[in-house]
Amino acid sequence: MTFDPAPTNLAGKTCVVTGAAGGIGSAIVEHYAALGARVFATDVGADPGLPADYQAFDLLSEDGLAAACDWIASAQPDVFVNNAALFDMGSVLEADLAQYDRLFGLNVRAMYALMQAAAKSMVATGTRGSIINLASQAGHRGEALVAHYCASKAAVISYTQSAALALAPHKIRVNAISPGVVDTPMWKEVDALFARFEGKEIGQKKREVGEAVPLGHMGRPFEIARVAVFLASAQSDYITAQTLSVDGGNVLRM
Repeated sequence: MTFDPAPTNLAGKTCVVTGAAGGIGSAIVEHYAALGARVFATDVGADPGLPADYQAFDLLSEDGLAAACDWIASAQPDVFVNNAALFDMGSVLEADLAQYDRLFGLNVRAMYALMQAAAKSMVATGTRGSIINLASQAGHRGEALVAHYCASKAAVISYTQSAALALAPHKIRVNAISPGVVDTPMWKEVDALFARFEGKEIGQKKREVGEAVPLGHMGRPFEIARVAVFLASAQSDYITAQTLSVDGGNVLRM
């Protein structure tokens, strides 16, 4: 058998990344650009200075979501990374339907619409593309204080599996990445929420979750971006319908 060193470079590929302004999203953009891809990036705010063609969209508005879908179609991506998401907390007795509507509106409804737009573009252009959805370790089990978020990320995993089966005849791969606790700017907000709901000191929850990871520390955005490179490249040509846990072993600890 001839050894085939499948490339990890992304030269000649067009990659679209949502939720790109910080943390995992910006790390993915930077990795893709460094590996030769033309990158289109979006988030809700102003251009953060990424090495990408940037456009801002409010994915919780009907007009913003429709415009983002059109933008994806015009980009004609080879790789689409569905990373935009929101986090919030509240017990089942406290987490109301307004929180549900926001989390499911972005994490599930917009995620599905954008994935569909990317898939339609790939089918129309005959692109054997890769769609990468960002799930979470929270999608693998419930949490007393994070019911809506956990359920929204479980939906991402399920949609990934269904889309992969639907798009396999078109040679389009659909996979998800399930990060554990990752040291991103969002963790300042998450830590403050845990301090409020669990009566902890600011910084305590972040320290505790990092120490509890079997590998001994929180994940770093570049460690998630490396897996996004793998799933975007020819290295993963025979992988679809999978959710890859990138969590330092947390999924086995839970």
